[in-house]
Amino acid sequence: MKEKLLVSACLLGENCKYSGGNNYCPAVERLRARFELISVCPEQLGGLPTPRTPSERVGERVLTRTGRDVTEAFRRGAEKTLDIARAEGAVKAVFQVRSPSCGCGTVYDGTFSGALVPGMGVTAELLEKNGVKVYGSTRIDALLDTEGAV
Repeated sequence: MKEKLLVSACLLGENCKYSGGNNYCPAVERLRARFELISVCPEQLGGLPTPRTPSERVGERVLTRTGRDVTEAFRRGAEKTLDIARAEGAVKAVFQVRSPSCGCGTVYDGTFSGALVPGMGVTAELLEKNGVKVYGSTRIDALLDTEGAV
């Protein structure tokens, strides 16, 4: 039986990105040999529509480009994603980098200028606090190397 792995739905080609598109990542397909992939989009799980106004983290808050506070929707989505991880027994995730939900290591700085700062997205942060190891989509090789998978 394969280990279960949460994966950002946009990385799997689902059109759930804020713009209505996706962030399809061919490298994710290499994970299928080792893991059962569980597709999640925390922003949609939190009740946000697709497409939606871009959002960035500003401290503990998440604000849209127009200044609307969407923190509660992001927190709801994070909680639902954690519930899925627990229900599925997933202890690892591969998420879209820089996202205000899924980013790990760096996120956009809240100025909508493209600048990055050290930090985590709301969902990635909650998962890590609850024992789920989050890998950014740029670290798929590292995940495969640590797992001994091809």
